[in-house]
Amino acid sequence: MIRLHDYPRSSAAYRVRIALNLKQLDYESVIANLLTGAQRSDAYAALNPQGLVPTLEIDGLVLGQSLAIIEYLDERYPHPPLLPRDPAARAEVRTMALAVACDIHPLNNLRVLTYLRTALVATEDSVDAWYRHWIAAGLQALESLARRHSSDGRHMHGAMLTLADVCLVPQLFNARRFKCALDDYPTLAGIDAQLQALPAFAAAHPGRPVDA
Repeated sequence: MIRLHDYPRSSAAYRVRIALNLKQLDYESVIANLLTGAQRSDAYAALNPQGLVPTLEIDGLVLGQSLAIIEYLDERYPHPPLLPRDPAARAEVRTMALAVACDIHPLNNLRVLTYLRTALVATEDSVDAWYRHWIAAGLQALESLARRHSSDGRHMHGAMLTLADVCLVPQLFNARRFKCALDDYPTLAGIDAQLQALPAFAAAHPGRPVDA
């Protein structure tokens, strides 16, 4: 049994749900409610010392960090592949995936926004401005990369579905949830629209509203 410790609105967990669906793997979803602090419980810390979602239990392993999980799945279940075979193309795909997972997402993570509100006593307007600033900075660069590497306007790299696409959709979901303007990123928006129509992406969608 594959068990995913999950939270619907976590964009990192959203990425893993997409990857599991693309690989057509059955899994059990165990919700760790980030709003009630389930991720900080002793039981969860014993599983994942970082206290983050997602965590994947698979093949006797306990894996954290969404990109590490997805690359494990891609190596363990190679069809369909999420990384090109060509080393240069693989590096280009990883560049875009890491731009989301390492540069955009961490600055707008729930725990960062909570710290701004509590320890730094930032107003909601200030928190929203922080969020939108880093979204704009990250998506501007990602738009340029997508224009450079997409050959069909339907995928982030070439004409195949890759790890970069898996990272894009959850990030744009979050951007829309925080009412970030996306007019300046037509390439990303167009790719996102195409991807959201695919069954594996649609089935991974956070679904019913969760209070945030």
